[in-house]
Amino acid sequence: MYEVCGEKELKVVLALDPEDSISGVARKIDENRETIRRVVHRLEEAGYVAYDDGLHLVDQAIQDVGLEFLTASANISPPSIAEAYVLPQFASMDYAFTSIDAVYVWTRGGYQVARDPEDYPLFIAVHESDLDAWTAFFDRFGIPTSEERQPATDFDGAIQVVLELRPQIEAEMVDGRPVIPLQETAAFANEHYAHFQSALDMLGRMYDSVDTDANYRPN
Repeated sequence: MYEVCGEKELKVVLALDPEDSISGVARKIDENRETIRRVVHRLEEAGYVAYDDGLHLVDQAIQDVGLEFLTASANISPPSIAEAYVLPQFASMDYAFTSIDAVYVWTRGGYQVARDPEDYPLFIAVHESDLDAWTAFFDRFGIPTSEERQPATDFDGAIQVVLELRPQIEAEMVDGRPVIPLQETAAFANEHYAHFQSALDMLGRMYDSVDTDANYRPN
């Protein structure tokens, strides 16, 4: 019973959606595929997870209880910045990284605009109808949310989440993270060219569809 109660086992249980693959789960929670393969094997042997055209939980209640445990743990050990990037995967709602974090995701972590670890906003796009649910979700982890970035002096802790409300969310997957489309990300970077000139150069090298010379020069 206790052999499946480790950190990675809990993360797999929380992140797992029906028909997920081992590689897909590993990317979601930013873990090594081989490590997660072994974790999933243990969960299968213990009867928590089964495979039928993809992985699925045998009992959904396991995921619900796991989230309750995680939120209780956050009262003792608040989420780190790296953990905060994974948390939205556990919310069972559609979202996409946007703004600064879209650039961060599309460059695969290669470009990170200066953000103070003591004042760290995350930017995600969510459905307008899910605003209250997202606010309640992050509140469980002691992370404040708003539709505009707030001064760090307005709340305790280093992390805040800025929710960009959209009627629809068009997302692409990059290393297991949902993110707004590449062209929209490049347009954002161009709009803030002074901060993202090197990011645009990086995007132009990484993706043939981003023609920085033709389309992303400053005004």
